Amino acid sequence: MSALDQWLDIAPRPPARDEGKQWDVFLSYRSTSRKWVLALYDAMRQLGYQTFLDQFVLDPSQRLVRALEQNLRKSQAGVLIWSSHSDDSEWCQREYETFEKLESEGAFRYVVVRLDTVPLPTFPSLKLWLDFSESREGPRGSNFLRLLYGLQGKPLPDKAVTLAARIDEDTKVQLASIRAARENGDKDRLLELSRADGLEWRISPLLQSEVGQSLISIGHHDPAIELLAQLEQAFPLSIRPKQLRALALARRGDWRQAKTILGELYELGERDPETIGVYARTWMDSYKATGDLLHLRRSRNLYAEACSLSPSDYYTCINAASKSILLGDFEAARRYAAQVEKLVGTQPKQNDYWKTATVAEVQLIKGNYKDAAKLYQSAVDMAPTRIDDHRSTWGQAKLLLQALRPSDAEVEGLKAAFAHLD
Repeated sequence: MSALDQWLDIAPRPPARDEGKQWDVFLSYRSTSRKWVLALYDAMRQLGYQTFLDQFVLDPSQRLVRALEQNLRKSQAGVLIWSSHSDDSEWCQREYETFEKLESEGAFRYVVVRLDTVPLPTFPSLKLWLDFSESREGPRGSNFLRLLYGLQGKPLPDKAVTLAARIDEDTKVQLASIRAARENGDKDRLLELSRADGLEWRISPLLQSEVGQSLISIGHHDPAIELLAQLEQAFPLSIRPKQLRALALARRGDWRQAKTILGELYELGERDPETIGVYARTWMDSYKATGDLLHLRRSRNLYAEACSLSPSDYYTCINAASKSILLGDFEAARRYAAQVEKLVGTQPKQNDYWKTATVAEVQLIKGNYKDAAKLYQSAVDMAPTRIDDHRSTWGQAKLLLQALRPSDAEVEGLKAAFAHLD
C-alpha cells in the first residue's frame, strides 16, 4: 500500500446520513477566515464529504439567515471555526447555540477549531476544541484527522497517530528547506523541492504554495506562475495558489490579468486580507499606469476595507495609511499608522522582513526619517536575497517621499538602504 493509500485508508469517510439529512458537515465561519475554510472544504471533499459552504451552495436570491439555519438543520455534523475575527459575530454565537441544541437532541455532533492564538470566549471554550494556530495555511496532519474522527465521536486510532505525526514532522522539515532556499536566493533548489513526491506534498497545497511565494520574493516570476497554475489544477478550490499567481503576475507587470483574477475572487465574496490586499495593489498599479486618481482612491478604500475587517492585519492597514498620504488625507494616514505601530512596535523584528519593513514605513509616515532609514536597512540586511521584496518596499517608499517632501539629506539617508537596486 502506498503512503497516499495509507493516508486515505486512515482518514475516516463520512458515515451514512440519517433520513432527512443532506449534508455530512456544516462549516460555520467568518468571511475573513474563508481562505482556511476553503482549504478544509477541499480536503473534506476529496474524502467524500458532502460539505455545506455558503459560497458554493446558496442561491443569491435566498435570504441568508433563513437559508443558513435550514441547511444547518439538514446537516449531520458541524465545525465551528473560531478566529480573532469571530468575536463580533452575533450569528456565530447563534450558530453555536444551535449546535449545542442539536447535539443535545442526539442527532448532531460538532467540533470547535481555533485558527489563531486569541483566547476562546467562554461559550465555545466549554467544548472540546482543536488548535490550528500553527496551521494557518489550512488543516493538515494530526489535527485534521482529530477533527474528522471527532465529528464521528471516535478517538484517533494508533496507526493514524503514527502516520499523521510523520506527516506533520515531514512538513516542518520541508518548510524549513524551502525557507532556507529562499533566504539563500536559490531558485534551482526551490524548483528541485517543488518536484518532490512525498505524501506531505500531495495532500495539501501548503508546500507548493510556499515554494511559489519564495520564487516571487527572490524575483523569479515566470517559474512561480507556472508552478502555481499547476497547483490550481491540483487543488481547484484552494484560494492561496490563485492569490499568489495573481501577485506574481502583478510583480511581473501583468497587473491587468492579476486584477481580473482577484476581482473575480472579490466578487465571489473572498474578503480575506490577502485577497483584498493584492487586489488593492492591482488598482494601485492601474493608477501608476493611468494617473487616474479614482484608481488610487479605489486602492486606498480596498486596503481600508481589509483593515476594517481584519484590524490586526498590519499589511493592509499600513497600505491604507500610505495610500491616504498619496491622496493628501493626512489625518486618516496618521490614524492608520498609529494603529499599525501598536501592532508592530518601533524596533526591527528578527527574521521577519515584512514586519520590519512595516515598522520602517510607519516611522517614514510619521516623519522620523533617520529611524526609518535604519529600519529599512535592518530589513534588507536580514533578507539580502529577497530582491523583489526590496523593490516593492522601495517603490512604496519613493511614492511616500514625493508626497512627504523631506530634505535632500533625509532622502539620501533612506536611499542608502536600497542602493543595491540601482
